[in-house]
Amino acid sequence: MYEGLKHFHFMTIALSALLLSVRYGLIMMDSEKVNHPFLKRFPHINDSLLLLSGFGLIAITGFVPFTPEFPWMTEKMACVMIYIALGFFTLKFARTKLLKSCAFFGALGWLIIAAKVAMLKTPLLMG
Repeated sequence: MYEGLKHFHFMTIALSALLLSVRYGLIMMDSEKVNHPFLKRFPHINDSLLLLSGFGLIAITGFVPFTPEFPWMTEKMACVMIYIALGFFTLKFARTKLLKSCAFFGALGWLIIAAKVAMLKTPLLMG
């Protein structure tokens, strides 16, 4: 059960980054395809599944964020929240391509930090 859920969680993370990258690329090319119904709906479905699989992993492992026992999980969650915020800024609020690019690459950077913290199970930034 754990292994299957963990790999499903990894898959939804990869899809989240891929979908953000595709949407960013389409925005940078000024393509109307960015408004395709699939690209409008599927990221929300994927992110919901990502969140649910994360909750499932928390329930199975007992690694509860925002507790003193697992400071690395708190840091991972903070990185994920920054990734979400920068991704949202990239797609919705940034007005110039420079701002969109900075926010996009910043989002990917925070996602990489979250992955590293999750793999090492050691806080890197707040530790």
